[in-house]
Amino acid sequence: MSDRETLRLDFLKAAGLDQAARAPLPGDASTRRYERLTTADGASLMLMDQAPAAESPPADPAWTPAQRQAAGWNAVARLSAGRIEAFAAVAAHLKSLGLSAPEIPALDAANGLAVLEDFGDALFARVIEDGADETPLYLAAIDALATLHDAGNPPHTLHGPGGDWPLLTYDETALQGGADLFVEWLPRFDERVAFDAVAVAEWRKAWAPLVASGAAGASVMAHRDYHAENLIWLPEREGPARVGMIDFQDAVRAHPSWDLHSLLQDARRDVSPALEAEALDRYFALRPQVDRAAFMADYAGLAALNEARIIGIFARLIARDGKPRYRQFLPRMWRHLNANLEQPTLAPVARWFDRHVPAEVRA
Repeated sequence: MSDRETLRLDFLKAAGLDQAARAPLPGDASTRRYERLTTADGASLMLMDQAPAAESPPADPAWTPAQRQAAGWNAVARLSAGRIEAFAAVAAHLKSLGLSAPEIPALDAANGLAVLEDFGDALFARVIEDGADETPLYLAAIDALATLHDAGNPPHTLHGPGGDWPLLTYDETALQGGADLFVEWLPRFDERVAFDAVAVAEWRKAWAPLVASGAAGASVMAHRDYHAENLIWLPEREGPARVGMIDFQDAVRAHPSWDLHSLLQDARRDVSPALEAEALDRYFALRPQVDRAAFMADYAGLAALNEARIIGIFARLIARDGKPRYRQFLPRMWRHLNANLEQPTLAPVARWFDRHVPAEVRA
């Protein structure tokens, strides 16, 4: 028996769940794992297992960009490194706003273990695949985001059962670092492209105004991975609480467009232009104080940056990690990126792509 399994068993015993049946869930692209726990009386819970030392450390709020670069990717991007205390603190904040995050009946933050409320298997993506009308689900997701955004500038420190956690800003270093994954990893995946130092410098110069605007507009809590595979339909609840949120441990203070384009320009499933337009109309109707034209300029720019970032991540998962299944998502991301590059504010970035990335690669 591994040391990690001994920790899990001791934790479950302390929580009174050592007799529960355990069923592992399929893994994802992270170092985290889940098990569904079923008790003798039929109750269902989730075991979240994230070893604290499995990743490079999260960013200290006081670190400079150079210190973050030296510490590793989690610090650059201001990711939580999967820390359980981050999940617990974000969950507490979301629940304080009337939104649906899992209850946490048992927690061992030091060892990276938690027992969570089980929201079930009704992921938006699966419910839609089974024939449900997608429009009400997406509009409910917009309602939840509007609730989160109307809460205003979130606190710099979140309080949860695992202790305090800093809510950091998705700043220039994190935004540009994400974009740079594209120029770092696409050539390792696709030999048709190569970027020398001059091309990389031009890349960063082209993105600089969009990165600055995104950082300056960081004014709300962003889930940061808000899409149909991380939202669970809870129709027995009311209003925005019908949207069950999971995998929000990397939440940051960010531009309010971030979660919107993550939802509506999804890497893993098609969202029609008509539904994207209807969802955006719903958002602006709920938040009439927002300058729509200025917001949408940032929306296009940050969506394009995010799509370049995700293409870089998928290229890395394929080329470095031997996960070819991510290849299937690349055409969709190129479609999103190409469409956003048509916006006037993205003209410098579009010209960079025209010079350095052949059209046959961008398909």
